[in-house]
Amino acid sequence: MNILILGSGGREHTIAWKLNQSKKLSKLFVAPGNAGTAAIAKNIPIGVNDFQAIKEVVITEQIHMVVVGPEDPLVNGVHDFFLNDIDLKNIPVIGPQKAAATLEGSKDFAKEFMMRHNIPTAAYKSFTADTLAEGQAFLETLKAPYVLKADGLAAGKGVLILQDLEEAKKELASMLVDSKFGDASTTVVIEEFLDGIELSVFVLTDGKNFKVLPTAKDYKRIGEGDTGLNTGGMGAISPVPFASEEFMSKIHNQIVKPTVEGLAKDNLPYKGFIFIGLIKVDNEPKVIEYNVRLGDPETEVVLPRLQNDLVEVFEAVGNQTLDAIDIKIDERTATTVVTVSGGYPEAYEKGKEITGLDAVDGSIVFHAGTKLDGNKVVTNGGRVMAVTSFGANFKEALAQSYKNVEKLHFDKINYRKDLGFDL
Repeated sequence: MNILILGSGGREHTIAWKLNQSKKLSKLFVAPGNAGTAAIAKNIPIGVNDFQAIKEVVITEQIHMVVVGPEDPLVNGVHDFFLNDIDLKNIPVIGPQKAAATLEGSKDFAKEFMMRHNIPTAAYKSFTADTLAEGQAFLETLKAPYVLKADGLAAGKGVLILQDLEEAKKELASMLVDSKFGDASTTVVIEEFLDGIELSVFVLTDGKNFKVLPTAKDYKRIGEGDTGLNTGGMGAISPVPFASEEFMSKIHNQIVKPTVEGLAKDNLPYKGFIFIGLIKVDNEPKVIEYNVRLGDPETEVVLPRLQNDLVEVFEAVGNQTLDAIDIKIDERTATTVVTVSGGYPEAYEKGKEITGLDAVDGSIVFHAGTKLDGNKVVTNGGRVMAVTSFGANFKEALAQSYKNVEKLHFDKINYRKDLGFDL
């Protein structure tokens, strides 16, 4: 089987690494890929939203399945593009159709979906530039901190949590009137702040059946002790030690099952991953957000723990026989530490040579923002590499990851040294 993965980050390298273990795989392609995927697959230099170029690759390379990594092409309708094309319609695409991808594409849509299907979440209201005054009045009815979320896709940066009421009012105006996040903040969702500890649950569905994959917790802030600016993710741990059987049973019954059933009821065809961002408040789970793909860097700890043949699992998603698959999970803990470019998540430089990759031992290095420059591997993004390790518990696994992170070098390398501090 020939498979094409769309994307270029750590998530896509991890998916490629996992698919590469399958006896069913003939050839693997990644578009556009990175230096890590180049070692195990053929990179194709096209954009994830260039559907016509993707079609040409699929036909030329006789692709049998497409796995969509990032949210952008899903929200833009890549799955529908395949279904509506006579040459492509029989090729399975792992990722939801456009209407269902709105769960991530619009915070307002996701909130309405949760309300409709009685899925526990924070109280909220949505506002536009025309209702700015009402939005500022609504902020006055809430207690600090104030949570403002850009409705659309803002690359994980469109959420503000503010302690000061006047600052919250000012930021609301900046988002709605001054387009702080571009078109993403044409609508802003204001919601009550939930105080608790966060985790992510990954669900794979074929539209009828579903399987719950391991839990994970990621660390979004750039600074130690969860301080500083939000990033795409500085590291992750799986499983989450505080997710007891009783708590997981609540997540299954109150959130996962109603979500999959709600998608079917609302006629939102879904074949792919649902990433559910949750918070544990007084031992009750509540949904913070949905993503319509695997999280990054959580993928780098969730997929290595999956013991199944991923090609077989994806085939079952394609032909709606996921109920026949018995998901097997490695009992050990997996952790990943993300190395980032100096200055990230603000301005940073690219093209810095990376050394020490050959010295890594007992961990897996997943590339994110890297590319090949001749024979050299150089930085090509904010998040550069994720170093994943196994251990009997998260402390043991983290010690292994950190030991190997110290062997990697590039100019102004940065990473968090306190992952797991809150566990």
